[in-house]
Formats: sequence, structure tokens, C-alpha cells
Amino acid sequence: MPGTRKLGRATDHRKAMLRAMVTYLLENGKIETTVTRAKEVSAMTEKMITLGKAGDLHSKRQALSYITKESVAKKLFDDIAPSYSGRNGGYTKIIKIGPRRGDAAEMAIIQLV
Repeated sequence: MPGTRKLGRATDHRKAMLRAMVTYLLENGKIETTVTRAKEVSAMTEKMITLGKAGDLHSKRQALSYITKESVAKKLFDDIAPSYSGRNGGYTKIIKIGPRRGDAAEMAIIQLV
């Protein structure tokens, strides 16, 4: 199935992990993880920020159903999304930082632009 990476996890575990990572990224602005996870997190974060830019009730409910912390969802709509009002996409940046020491997995830092 093209479009989604399975990341070696069961569906529920993968969805929960991505929700947690997107929430953490929106809360702190930066995460260090593997490149493939970063790409998936990037895609979902872009969708959440786009919802934040819409700002209507429906998009607030959609964002709240995905983001695991209410305070982070509020921050998304009040602070993060308005700062990207003049930008059409490309809200995240992935910087590769080389292999991980234990298993040589390609690591990256994903951050909000």
C-alpha cells in the first residue's frame, strides 16, 4: 500500500506512536528520531497545521481527535498555525544527522520551520 510506511509495528501501535510524536513535535518544536519515522511525522504535522490554519469548529474537532493533549491543540490553533499564515505548506524540516550508534539506523532531527 503506497503512501504509508508500516514502521515494523501493528496498526494500533503505529497510530499511537505517530499521534504521540506529532503531539510532542507541536509541543516542543523539535524531535530526534529515525528518518523514516520523521517523514511520517512530518506528513501528519503538516496536516495538523493546515487544520489549524482553517480554524473552524470542524477542523478543531479533527485536530483534537488526533492530538493527544488539549493544551497542545490549543497552542496549535492560537500560536503555531497563525505564524504560518503566509506559507503554503512546508512547515517542517528534516535534517539528517548520521547513523545511530547501536544499530546504525539513519537518524534525523525534525523541527518546525
